[in-house]
Amino acid sequence: MRRMLVKRRVVVGGLLLATMCGGVARTLASPAVGKATEIRGDVRRRQAEEEEALAVDAQIFDKDHVRTEAESFATLALGADTRVLLGAETDLLVDRFIAEQGGTLELGTGRMVFDRPEGLPKVDVAVRTAFGMIGVRGTKFFCGPSKTAFAVFVEHGSVAVAAGGVTEIVAAGQGVEFKQRGDAPSTPVNWGQARIREAYASVGL
Repeated sequence: MRRMLVKRRVVVGGLLLATMCGGVARTLASPAVGKATEIRGDVRRRQAEEEEALAVDAQIFDKDHVRTEAESFATLALGADTRVLLGAETDLLVDRFIAEQGGTLELGTGRMVFDRPEGLPKVDVAVRTAFGMIGVRGTKFFCGPSKTAFAVFVEHGSVAVAAGGVTEIVAAGQGVEFKQRGDAPSTPVNWGQARIREAYASVGL
């Protein structure tokens, strides 16, 4: 009986050690770059072969895929001042990000709002999408489906939208759109309040 208890303790201890080592390895390989500050509905986080539900205050790591399911929303704080809001059925990869310096995010599907208050030091952020690259220097903008197109709208600051060999600088109050992948961005135009409200509502604002 004593020998069985010893074996059981060894097995349990080994499992705990493996779990702890796995968590340490993950932390060392992928540093934390932020945390989830708001979760509504079913939101998942995946890295490599590991997937789990994402909860409020859970840390966000480099190389995390964050996925929102139907009728679900998430707000991620990257660093002290930058927020990323995800609408329903959205997949975002935090490809490389350093707090207060910037990095690269990849929007696989869905829609998002990048929000950094005016007046703060600028950070260099690039957002990759299937339609083109968005170059950011500290601003607030929406990107994702809007009406019948994929669109980018800037509330304040400016972004550079590059695709199809063309780069358009989109200023505050303006938006561009793509009818299909491979197209160059349209000429920037001012958006009306109804379209702006609809875009923000799609990420839960």
